[in-house]
Amino acid sequence: MKIKGVIFDMDGLMLDTEKLLTRFWTEAAEKFGYQMKKEHVLGIRSLAAVFAEPKLKGIFGDGFDYKSIRAERIRLMNDYIEKFGVEKKKGLDELLNYLKGKYKISVATATDYERTEIYLKKAGVWGFFDKVICGPMVDNGKPAPDIYLKVAADLGVQPEKCLVFEDVPAGILAGKRAGMRVGAVEDVFSLSMIEEKKELADFYIRDYRELIQGAR
Repeated sequence: MKIKGVIFDMDGLMLDTEKLLTRFWTEAAEKFGYQMKKEHVLGIRSLAAVFAEPKLKGIFGDGFDYKSIRAERIRLMNDYIEKFGVEKKKGLDELLNYLKGKYKISVATATDYERTEIYLKKAGVWGFFDKVICGPMVDNGKPAPDIYLKVAADLGVQPEKCLVFEDVPAGILAGKRAGMRVGAVEDVFSLSMIEEKKELADFYIRDYRELIQGAR
């Protein structure tokens, strides 16, 4: 079936924010007396708060103040991006330029709209997207399919005619549960999940330049 809509996750998928998320989750947690590690951050990537909070409390105990620690992580990360900007994944600009005008393009991210707009404008790609749908706009976050189903409805495209790009299993599951085709993209912070990603997704790429080369 011909693809008419292309949907991107944001953190770790379009923007190289994984290292920032790891850094500032661990720094924020340390301020509250918790030794959070990379694997803990990776374990909650793309999970809605309703799933992430009990998962972290299961690791660190019921005293883990998820909301306060998360708020501090957001503050630290926003301050950093305001000063230094954010890196884009290799080939992203070229891919978006190729897609624009040929397909409807959207973002589907767990990040709230205000921060999504700031990050994508800082990266210079905000204007490529027809729709930007964020976690707070739906009842159930990833790995539930809600956000992808909303994107399809807002774009006016049937789910089965949408192609999703994701970098972690929770996001891949969300896209598949929405009945969409899903491409998994390699990210250095989820290398330990490669086999799981390959098993869940319809195809796997190392970076966007592979798609551009294949389209030529």
